[in-house]
Amino acid sequence: MINTTLCYIERDDQYLMLHRIKKHNDLNEGKWIGVGGKFEEGETPEECLLREVKEETGLTLTEYRLRAVITFLSDRWETEYMYLFTAGGYTGTMTDCEEGVLEWVPKERVPELELWEGDRIFLKKLMEDAPFFTLKVVYEGDVLADSTLMEYGQNRTNDV
Repeated sequence: MINTTLCYIERDDQYLMLHRIKKHNDLNEGKWIGVGGKFEEGETPEECLLREVKEETGLTLTEYRLRAVITFLSDRWETEYMYLFTAGGYTGTMTDCEEGVLEWVPKERVPELELWEGDRIFLKKLMEDAPFFTLKVVYEGDVLADSTLMEYGQNRTNDV
């Protein structure tokens, strides 16, 4: 299993989106996603987030929030646990990304983009400013076969 981060940086009711069109043999090829990547040995989710955002955008985050943990299961790829963040503050100047093209996209236009079906679920929750949640998505090939969403309010407890 792998651990990753993904961040949707916000500015003026827009998200900074990465159109994955530059990297060869990319499982996200052609898709629009946030910025992020795989943990390095010994990193926390926050350390990975800050490093990946800096590497992919040139920006240094100054304000960010953990919004969800997403579990990806697939019949093709390794299980992935993704820590999903949004960020509202940053410094620096945006640079080119080796993995694709960065573009500020109005939030209302994001659903029109070529997205993974599971991403549509969590992006909707982000746009609703939902409380912390977990989401499990199961893919068969490129097709979303199943999903389970669990939202947590301030007083949520385990109901096992």
